[in-house]
Amino acid sequence: MSQGIVTASYIGATILFILALGGLSNQEKSRRGNLFGIIGMTVALIVTIAGVTSNVEILIGGLLIGGSIGLVLAKRVQMTEMPELVAILHSLVGLAAVLVGFANFMDPARLEHYAGVELTIHDIETYLGILIGAITFSGSVIAFGKLSGKIGGNPLLLPARHWFNLGLLIASIWLCSMFIDQSAVGSGLNPLLIMTGIALLFGIHMVMAIGGADMPVVISMLNSYSGWAAAATGFMLNNDLLIVTGALVGSSGAILSYIMCRAMNRKFLAVIAGGFGTTTGGSSTGSNAEQGEVITLEAPEVASLLNEAKEVMIIPGYGMAVAQAQHIVCELTKALRSKKVNVRFGIHPVAGRMPGHMNVLLAEAKVPYDIVYEMDEINDDFPNIDVSMVIGANDIVNPSALTDPNSPIAGMPVLECWKGKTTVVLKRSMATGYAGVQNPLFFEENTRMLFGDAKSSLDTVYKSL
Repeated sequence: MSQGIVTASYIGATILFILALGGLSNQEKSRRGNLFGIIGMTVALIVTIAGVTSNVEILIGGLLIGGSIGLVLAKRVQMTEMPELVAILHSLVGLAAVLVGFANFMDPARLEHYAGVELTIHDIETYLGILIGAITFSGSVIAFGKLSGKIGGNPLLLPARHWFNLGLLIASIWLCSMFIDQSAVGSGLNPLLIMTGIALLFGIHMVMAIGGADMPVVISMLNSYSGWAAAATGFMLNNDLLIVTGALVGSSGAILSYIMCRAMNRKFLAVIAGGFGTTTGGSSTGSNAEQGEVITLEAPEVASLLNEAKEVMIIPGYGMAVAQAQHIVCELTKALRSKKVNVRFGIHPVAGRMPGHMNVLLAEAKVPYDIVYEMDEINDDFPNIDVSMVIGANDIVNPSALTDPNSPIAGMPVLECWKGKTTVVLKRSMATGYAGVQNPLFFEENTRMLFGDAKSSLDTVYKSL
């Protein structure tokens, strides 16, 4: 294949990737955005494979194995498991960057192709690619463990952890200088291996120090890291498309992390420093102490409330995803709208375990896009809401974020459903949310609790309605 065709194909794939990102920024255009991304990646793969002249059998074998694993995962994974799936896929990107970096460094022809300043630049590219890839790999594995419940959500706050991180950074810079000096004379593997170990340790420590409430930010942050790791790999391999694609993923992930932090009234460096979401806060909201009596309802009583309402707000959370209740929520919405009830959905930017988690679930259930609103669009309307239904959400509707400066989630913008006439909270129990803090909303005079599995409870409400 001629270089001109390769260049033109790469340009076309890049344009398709940009169109994909543009489409994914809007619900109505998201399907088309996904299609653009699929076509762009298909073009990139075909052109890249066509340029391979040796070891084609190994390449085809790898494609078949990897494609088969991906197909099985896509068919088996539940929507509730998407956050941890995304995290583990990020780890594979990081691991690929590490392996490509070592393979590139140990290429016998490396010193024949590069010399002097060019060799130094190439070594820095290799070093950074392995460094970012190793951090992404280990950090993503820990994120997977936290999201899947295999590792606790509370942050691991070691004494002098910031000095520890600073020491790892200084050691990595010193090892980079050592690696460049030794690489010029045909060695350098030892400092590269030591740096890889340090980067793996840093990734583990960084994510372990981040609390459960910050996990949506962690997902977008690791997404950004995986993009920069891919871009560094592109520099190593002198592949323009990989550089551009990695930069697109890296920059979009960084922007998404900023949006998530702003939605939580957090600074990005504060997230990296960890501590948000710990249960060791000094206030009552940070503990599981009783704050009053809760008022419970049965499903027919909730149906009666909804039947008398004119304005209903549904606030979904991770509990809806766990119960896989999005479809019955959609049916309930249709039934209410047929009775001329104005039903809307209020979505917090960090609801669930990853950015856009609730939007994806509602879209899967065919909930109309035009009744799904972001927090900033809907928060001022709560005083006019007759019934707010909180389905499996906790931290995103916690009043202590606004009223208690000592709360671990103090300052985080929340959906102010308690300002409405009645709030109905669907939960399995009185357990705290992922941030590990108690919610005073449950004890408000206008709050009613409907305990049980959300899907079963809503099915009974629907039948009663």
